[in-house]
This record gives sequence, C-alpha cells and structure tokens, in this order.
Amino acid sequence: MIAKKHIPHYMMVLPFMLLFAVFFLYPIASGFFYSFHDWNATTTARFVGIDNYTRIITSRDFKKAMWNLATYIVITVPLGIFVAFCLALLVDSFKGTWSNIFRSAFFMPVVLPAFLAATVWRWIYTPNFGLLNMLLGWFGLPSVSFLNDTGSMLYALIAVDVWVSAGFNMVIILAGLKNIPTDVYEAARLDGASPLQQVRYVTVPMLYPVLFFVATYGVISALQVFDVPWLLTGSSFASYGGRSNALLFPVMDMMGRGFGALKFGQASAYGFILTAIIILFTAAMFVFRRKGYDQ
Repeated sequence: MIAKKHIPHYMMVLPFMLLFAVFFLYPIASGFFYSFHDWNATTTARFVGIDNYTRIITSRDFKKAMWNLATYIVITVPLGIFVAFCLALLVDSFKGTWSNIFRSAFFMPVVLPAFLAATVWRWIYTPNFGLLNMLLGWFGLPSVSFLNDTGSMLYALIAVDVWVSAGFNMVIILAGLKNIPTDVYEAARLDGASPLQQVRYVTVPMLYPVLFFVATYGVISALQVFDVPWLLTGSSFASYGGRSNALLFPVMDMMGRGFGALKFGQASAYGFILTAIIILFTAAMFVFRRKGYDQ
C-alpha cells in the first residue's frame, strides 16, 4: 500500500509518466506490433510474421544504404574528431577575447538550421559558378558536379558533416583540455618534451574519456544521418538518395518506405533493425574501452 504522505509526490510525477507513456512507450510498442504486419495506414493490418524484416535485410536498397553508412562512419568520425581536436588546441592556445572569438566562430555551424547549412553547401558545390568550382577553375582544373557525380557525392557529404559537427566536438574537447593540470605540462617540459610530444604523451592520454565520449556520440549520430544528405540531394518521398543511390542511408530508406510507399510495417521493422545496430555498435565501443583500461 502507498502511504498517504507519499501520494502528493506521486501526483507530481504523474503528468510526466503519462506523457512518457503516451509519446514514448506507446509509439515503441505500436511500432513493434506493426513491424510484424503489412499495413499502409488505411487498411486493416495483416500479420506477416518476420516477412518485413527479411524483405528489408535482403533488399538491394538496404545493402546499398548500409555500405554507404559504413563508408560514411569510417571516414567521418575519425576525421571529425581530428579536426575538432586541432581546433580545440588552436582555441586553447589563445587567451581572453581572441579565444572567445575563435570559439564562437567555430561553433557557429552547429547552431545553423540544417536546411540553411545544406543551402549554403549546395551553392558552394554548384557546377561552373559555385565557390569550390571557381577555386578549381583558378588552378586550371575542370568543373566537378559534386552532388551528381557518384564518385564524389559521399565525400561532399562528409565535408559538410565535418564542417557542421566539428564545432560541437571542439567545445567538448576544449572543456577536457581546460581540466588537464598545468603542472603536468610543466613536468613534461622539464623532461625536454617538445610541444608535439606533449600533445602525444600528455594531452591525448588524459583526454581519453572525452575522446571516447565524442567518438561514441559521433558514431550514434552518424548511424542516424538523414537531414543533410536528404537536403543536399533535394530528395522527396517519391525520389531520394541521389543519383544511383549514392547518398542513400538507412533512415532515408526507412522514411521512403513509410511515407513514400506507404509500407509502414516495413518502415517499423527498419526502425528496429537500425535500433539493434546502434545498440550493438555502442556496446562494442564500451567493450573496446573496457579492454583498453584493462591493458
């Protein structure tokens, strides 16, 4: 029995619990239910077992999306962390007003709406008169259609993603740099360590927990990439992924199946497959981190 004196406390958390159940638990349970059904939101759901899961896993679009995603993660996450780390070192080398100016400038892309960032980069990538192609023309290089050439589309997306995310990672890494005791660097200098050796043997090891957080967050975010490639390719629910599906990603494929083809059962199954992949990746990273500590 609940004591009467505790009833006001439970009443205080009741609104949150109701909203949590309605807008979080119920959608998850409903999605799991429909993932085993053929449903287009207008007719009665028809039970199909694991057919939705097998159709997705064996489909050509799923394999293409997963290949694009794997390539994207392998390049974007390490490159983004490296760029953010260099920016953090640069900002940390300044003091006072200049430090604030550089920190604000590098963080600016993070607060830009996705559609605005995509619009800016679509102009930069525009063939012939785009900023990047103008620079190539000055060096006598031919114009490149970055968002239509299947060989360059993924790398064009990676450049945008690093530009957008580097500021956020920089702030996290910069906070870690501020927590490193200065006497550690003084001891390293007394031992004759060069600035590069100080970064390698002092800064990086002491930033390991921060770098692990940034890497984990980066992988989880990359697994859910959707808005920037969708906007860069001018996608719609009828046509998405760009030329030859060069920028097709799992979330994009899931949205297309649901709101484009009205196969909400497959879209639900796709969501749970992607959730399982995210959980496996995250668990693997924590296991890798634990083994690193044990060694």
